[in-house]
Amino acid sequence: MPVRRFAAACGPPTDTLLVLLPGRGMTLGELEREGFVDAVRAQRLAVDVWLADAHLGYFKARTVVDRRHDDVVAPALAQGYRQVWLAGISLGGFGALLYAEEHPADLAGTLLLAPYLGEPDATAEIAAAGGLRRWTAPSGELPDTAFDRRLWRALQARLRPDRTATSPVFLGYGLQDRLAASHAVLAGALPPERVFTAPGGHDWDPWRGLWARLLAAAPLPRCAG
Repeated sequence: MPVRRFAAACGPPTDTLLVLLPGRGMTLGELEREGFVDAVRAQRLAVDVWLADAHLGYFKARTVVDRRHDDVVAPALAQGYRQVWLAGISLGGFGALLYAEEHPADLAGTLLLAPYLGEPDATAEIAAAGGLRRWTAPSGELPDTAFDRRLWRALQARLRPDRTATSPVFLGYGLQDRLAASHAVLAGALPPERVFTAPGGHDWDPWRGLWARLLAAAPLPRCAG
């Protein structure tokens, strides 16, 4: 999995890494041009940034989690990073959650921008049950077609009130986003201080501002002085 690496604003060494995953059809160059690396540096975060090209092909081949672990996260931990944060936009957010489901101990936290969370019928089912905390998740093995319910089940376990301090999840999304119904369901299970909204749809305009707010809210280390 190709990776572009950027050093922290205050320079090495740092023990914290932020891995950002693009959305469907996005390039790593777009993430850089849209200011996502510059935003980390502008806030003087003592965080290295890696942009990982987890494109749609990995999802179709069902290798996205394995490749991200073997090519990105495992080498980062072996290199000496003590904290790895995973961030993703849209399909990248979905990929970040898939990784957290399979390798929870690897991550210090997750930043999600307008994540894809599965099909509308799963969201509607959870909303009708009164939200993620009240939803009765299916048990046992689930077919591949129920990938979204499997994801929601993992989120339900991860977001229990007694576990909210462990590997926290932060969410940002546009209020007119076509996926906003699913975002609202996830937001209802998160502490309010970890949810950020802005006018706009599934596009860069709201995402740029929301990204800055997510970075400011997350417990990421700052440069000294």
